Amino acid sequence: MAAGSIRLRVRWPSLTVVKGRRPEFQTMSESYIQNLFAERIGGRGYGKSNAIYKFEKIKRAKRAAMAAHPGAEIIDMGVGEPDEMAFPQVVDKLCVEARKSENRGYADNGDMVLREAAARYLERVCGVSGINPETEVIHSIGSKAALSILPAALINPGDYVLMTIPGYPVFGTHAKYYGGLVHNLALTEENQFLPNLDSVPKEVLGRTKALVLNYPNNPTGASATPEFFEKAVAFARGNNVVIIHDAAYAALVFEGKPLSFLATPGAKDVGIELHSASKSFNMTGWRCGFVAGNERLVKAYGDIKDNTDSGQFLAIQHAAAYGLEHPEITEQIAAKYSRRMSALVEILAQAGFKARKPKGSFFLYVKAPQAALKGDGTKVEFSSAEDVSQWLITEKLISSVPWDDAGAYLRFSVTFVAKNEAEEARILGEIRGRFSEVKFEF
Repeated sequence: MAAGSIRLRVRWPSLTVVKGRRPEFQTMSESYIQNLFAERIGGRGYGKSNAIYKFEKIKRAKRAAMAAHPGAEIIDMGVGEPDEMAFPQVVDKLCVEARKSENRGYADNGDMVLREAAARYLERVCGVSGINPETEVIHSIGSKAALSILPAALINPGDYVLMTIPGYPVFGTHAKYYGGLVHNLALTEENQFLPNLDSVPKEVLGRTKALVLNYPNNPTGASATPEFFEKAVAFARGNNVVIIHDAAYAALVFEGKPLSFLATPGAKDVGIELHSASKSFNMTGWRCGFVAGNERLVKAYGDIKDNTDSGQFLAIQHAAAYGLEHPEITEQIAAKYSRRMSALVEILAQAGFKARKPKGSFFLYVKAPQAALKGDGTKVEFSSAEDVSQWLITEKLISSVPWDDAGAYLRFSVTFVAKNEAEEARILGEIRGRFSEVKFEF
């Protein structure tokens, strides 16, 4: 090499040969990013698991059923969201508010419109008096967002949170993200699907920060009682535990008035309650609700929320406030679900299920059968609720959600799509016919 020349060393990316495809270069990002994922989502193994989420299995089974039976009607009683749009007057309110220039900017923790409406709603509809809208209410971008934010206010590494199974896992998932631990309380039929608070081991209880409740319950449809909430308040006070009550289905009751945890004497001293417009006002995609209760907990939620989001669009908040001022909307929605639930309970009971109408929500939770005897004499045995759910969608084109967390159960939702009562009756008749073709064994 000539004097003064410079020798260059070029390091080429490694060559990866994939069978059936042209050689590709593996980039540096592909080689090191896999090693950077946090352990809370799987670390180096992130994305490599072959496990399939339950609801993804249901989606795949529905697609397979549609492919195998082109043009056939699949009856979806698995989805847990309203089948109708928000009421026209709520949509009209959104349109009016969206045109106001003062609503265009960041909402942060919201203005007083939703807060004041929430306080009035709690008093008028739920019998909760004395809620200060300035200090004891803040809006949420739906209950899920609130449940994901709140663990940051409470959970340190090694702290426990008490969760119910089956149940909605979001608070527990985020608690574990912060190094917390989850102790599960099984919801059993023998205990009316209420958690046995006396069953918590002392070594767990001494490190417990929060108890998460949800009534009316998803997926069991069970309702709490005033006596249970009184016991929960005493439990929280006696063990220095915070109660988070997810009341997303609270207003969807079939008899009497909604039961709020905050109506319990002393509840505001130990906890907060999460309300949502999603189920009560058919505003699922709008993502709006509120957190109310203990002033310090509400403030902590708001402080962390300040560093999490910039608030829900004020026009949506004001439309949700309109809904809260018109609880008759929810009463109409609940009446529809009650009508459908009565019919579904009768249909399932005729098929052999031990089905009882819940007092609220749109979920019917029934013990899964152990076998099915088809019309041709063929017997199909099931080892789990998931087996039953997969068989129902494949054989009967009926979608449900299986739960095997505390016994084998199926969840049916009465939110199947029907434009009017005549269509509703037709679909229920179709369900009746499909179930009549098989005999279940329990």
